[in-house]
Amino acid sequence: MGMLIRSNHFTLAVCILCLGVWCCGQADSEVAPMEKAEQTALYSAIQGFVGNWWNGSDLYPDPCGWTPIQGVSCDIVGGLWYVTALSIGPVHDNSLGCAPNVEFRQQLFQLKHLKSLSFFNCFISPGRHRITIPGGKLEKLAGSLELLEFRANPGLIGQVPTSFGYLTRLQSLVLLENGLTGELPINIGNLSNLNRLVLAGNRFTGQIPDSVGSLKELLILDLSRNSLSGHMPFALGGLTSLLKLDLSNNQLKGKLLGEIAYLKNLTLLDLRNNRFSGGLTQSIVEMHSLEELVLSSNPLGGDLMSLEWQSLQNLVILDLSNVGLTGDIPESLCGLKRLRFLGLSGNNLTGDLPSKLASLPSLRALYLNGNNLTGVLKFSEEFYGKMGRRFGAWNNPNLCYPVGLMTATNAPYGVKPCQGGGTLLEPNSRAKLGDGNLNQNSHFIASSGFSSYGIHGLCWFFLVDTLITVLLLNLFVGPI
Repeated sequence: MGMLIRSNHFTLAVCILCLGVWCCGQADSEVAPMEKAEQTALYSAIQGFVGNWWNGSDLYPDPCGWTPIQGVSCDIVGGLWYVTALSIGPVHDNSLGCAPNVEFRQQLFQLKHLKSLSFFNCFISPGRHRITIPGGKLEKLAGSLELLEFRANPGLIGQVPTSFGYLTRLQSLVLLENGLTGELPINIGNLSNLNRLVLAGNRFTGQIPDSVGSLKELLILDLSRNSLSGHMPFALGGLTSLLKLDLSNNQLKGKLLGEIAYLKNLTLLDLRNNRFSGGLTQSIVEMHSLEELVLSSNPLGGDLMSLEWQSLQNLVILDLSNVGLTGDIPESLCGLKRLRFLGLSGNNLTGDLPSKLASLPSLRALYLNGNNLTGVLKFSEEFYGKMGRRFGAWNNPNLCYPVGLMTATNAPYGVKPCQGGGTLLEPNSRAKLGDGNLNQNSHFIASSGFSSYGIHGLCWFFLVDTLITVLLLNLFVGPI
């Protein structure tokens, strides 16, 4: 029997060995060589960015083989390997880092199947070694390039080349946090296949070209953190596929564009820190897909009461701080069940604060500081405890909270106690705490540290407790 078992083990080992040899043979037979001219062009292009010390000697059998270069991707075309993606910069620990003196070598533009080209934190010396985008040479990649990115390159200066308009196969163009200047090229509207256009964090000036409205496939448009001026172009209303529009931190002016109502798929609209004026437009509440609406730090003016805020049922963030709002806070805001952040600070809002705001199930931050709100804060102690410093109501001189109905720890920061005591909630009502309605007996019990189910409930509690104690004693001690 032992001999039979050993024989079976030996047979199994031989089968596994043969299978391994067959698999390796299959793998070897499927390894495609890299075209020699392609490999030479790739090596020279990489050396232009990382230095001549690099020669790829540790790669086997080539950059697309078993030990590929981090940041280089390949594909087989006509039985040969070709580079399809090249990423330069310290994205990962083993990525190719850039040398102090980088250069765009012409061999880079000979990679005829290149679809993706990105540079991260590569051109980092704006004072000593500044470099511009080689626009004319990039045209050679127009037949294949689908993604072009320059991220975090302060040493990358100059204007966006007009030749970018020839890269008509581009689906993503990201020029983020570089040192680029000048106006945006008008022919950027030629990039009709773009679904992402991010030009944030540069020093672009001038107006947003109307040609941006030709980018009908666009899903993300981010022109934030520049020095763009003028009005929002009406053509933006034609970008009906748009999901995110960020024009924040520029010098844009004029009224909010009524045509934004056509952006039915928009989930984010961020226009903070500009110079928009003329009040809030009805178009805002017609964008039912909005999840984030940020208009803070604009001299908009106007009031909140004229809009039906409950229409924005998907809204999670609403920031209208420092926009010059007047009038009361409408109860229609209390219908935003998904709202997590509400910022209304630094305005001229007046009147009482709707107590129903505390009933919003998802609310985690509420800032009302720096207004002219009046009356008594009618929120529960539990609400203040949950919000902490994320509830801001300071700098409202005529606003107060009830004395004796909450601990000093949970008292709203920067709000004075009411001189006459004040009532926390409306009397003669049976609504839940936080809706602004509970009976006066509940006030007394809650302030004494007991539950709000009342005196009768308390008596029943002691009665049941005594009965249980007697039964347990009879069980364990037994009759005397």
